[in-house]
Amino acid sequence: MKVKLSMLLLFIGIAGSAEQVLPPDTWKDAPNPLASADAEVGGEISIFAGPNPQSFNYYLDNNMFSAQVFSLMYETLLSRNPLTLDDEPGLAEKWSISDDKKTFTFWIDKRARWSDGKSITAADVKWTFDAIMDPKNLTGVHKVSLEVFQPPVVVSDYEIRFTAKAVHWKNLMAVGGFQILPRHIFREKDFNKINFEFPVISGLYKLGDIKEGIYATLERRSDWWARDLLRNQGTGNFQTVKFKFFAERENAFESFLKGQIDLYPVYTSHLWINKTTGEKFDRNWIIKQKIFNRQPTGFQGFAMNMRKPPFDDGRVRKAMAHLLNREKMNSSLMYSQYFLHRSYVEDLYSKTTPCPNPLIEFDKGTARTLLDAAGWIVNPKTGIREKNGAPFHFKFLTRSATSEKFLSVYAEDLKDVGVRLEIDKKDWAAWSKDMDQFNYSMTWAAWSGGTFKDPEGMWAAKEADRRAGNNVTGFKNERVDELIEQQKTIFNIEKRNAINREIDQIVYDQFPYVLLWNINYTRLLYWSKFGTPETVLSKFGSEGSAYSYWWFDEDSAAGLDDAIESKLSLPNKPDSVVFDEVFEGH
Repeated sequence: MKVKLSMLLLFIGIAGSAEQVLPPDTWKDAPNPLASADAEVGGEISIFAGPNPQSFNYYLDNNMFSAQVFSLMYETLLSRNPLTLDDEPGLAEKWSISDDKKTFTFWIDKRARWSDGKSITAADVKWTFDAIMDPKNLTGVHKVSLEVFQPPVVVSDYEIRFTAKAVHWKNLMAVGGFQILPRHIFREKDFNKINFEFPVISGLYKLGDIKEGIYATLERRSDWWARDLLRNQGTGNFQTVKFKFFAERENAFESFLKGQIDLYPVYTSHLWINKTTGEKFDRNWIIKQKIFNRQPTGFQGFAMNMRKPPFDDGRVRKAMAHLLNREKMNSSLMYSQYFLHRSYVEDLYSKTTPCPNPLIEFDKGTARTLLDAAGWIVNPKTGIREKNGAPFHFKFLTRSATSEKFLSVYAEDLKDVGVRLEIDKKDWAAWSKDMDQFNYSMTWAAWSGGTFKDPEGMWAAKEADRRAGNNVTGFKNERVDELIEQQKTIFNIEKRNAINREIDQIVYDQFPYVLLWNINYTRLLYWSKFGTPETVLSKFGSEGSAYSYWWFDEDSAAGLDDAIESKLSLPNKPDSVVFDEVFEGH
């Protein structure tokens, strides 16, 4: 009777509702299907990581680099299957979901250990959640998905229960997907000052040497608690991952050509077209490849601060879009390599579901009409538009010199209709501080896409006033808020995507951004001394997936050295790799 009762209780939630316990009995730990059996452990890969970040703490500095570093040092309760994106065990060996989809219980794998040997427990999970949600901590963007939950309840050392205030399709992803930090190390510290020192970690990599503004290294641990699990074999192969910092991409590229950086993703067409020729490329010492996979398409544009004049007026914002000559820039500066944005969720449209948003054309006449209607009238004495005696003059906040060639073209066209643009260039830290404080008028912002799209963080009105959040433009719209609330309880991704398309069309008409351009593949340059899987990158990943799946190949490295010394050519590699063709059926 006691056995039957205990089994019954396993399926009973805190409020008495039945629970689904996962993963299913059919799930077994298995090798990662994307990892190569030929992968070897050891060696180093050196990577351009952008400008020096203001923090390695992803909870405080919401950028791709900090996210990558954090994910290599700290783990989440759940992981994802690299092909299906289904939830799989992480720090938690199993979990349950109540029938009402509000209660989530996790059982932590008792094998899981911090790098100092202490067990990872439910207390660590609760402390991390509480730290993120603490109002005094500058974790704004991370609060969005977790604030729907009550503070979690520690049931036992290895069991923790989360209860949501409302149903949301993202709830399991939210509580299963945030990195867990060691309570015993950080609980007495000021969370907002935890930036570069992480003495105890749980993941495969730990921080090594740091030279501010120059580089930071991660070192592979031999004592990672999960290293012998089948799903981790053939991944995380480099002994050292070295991130090098450069304020300007051109300087990083010069370092790459000298062999001081191993992997260089290319984000500018000028470099891809004009700077990738010569002996190093002709002899295949450096590999040049386009990688087509299913990485979600993000967007980029000139974000306008809608909280204050002049960009609090939709007519002005629309005029700014009509004054950007994207066609000219694409053809003259980018060799027609890009498609022009007409959506914030480009990958939700297809031939069968075409995008209805009209392509915004360069049109000074329409822009002048819009600015006149908004009350910005040209002063005939100065040629500058004015409203209530104030000239139409704004600063464009930028952190990159490469943007200036585009901004100079834009500034000339703005000047022609009576608008003055002034470039305000700052370093990454100063730019981030201004953005967090909404201290800007217009800036260049690029956003990665997500496979599971949640519009709340970027477009919900309540996020417009959250500092260090993603709604940088201050966008507010009642209908969008209604649709955001509606999609929260829909678990069918196709139905959610239909709502996301409706939101996209409303946002598009409001012009929070002057949308720019994009590509649907990854442009990679790398020295020919690495082993890679046939797909080169993962199914959904960016160039960052190379850190997980590539390895240092001693034979290839020796062959590269010999080829350089003897002026010999190495074998060709395909110019383009299409994931779906290599990994057919997946």
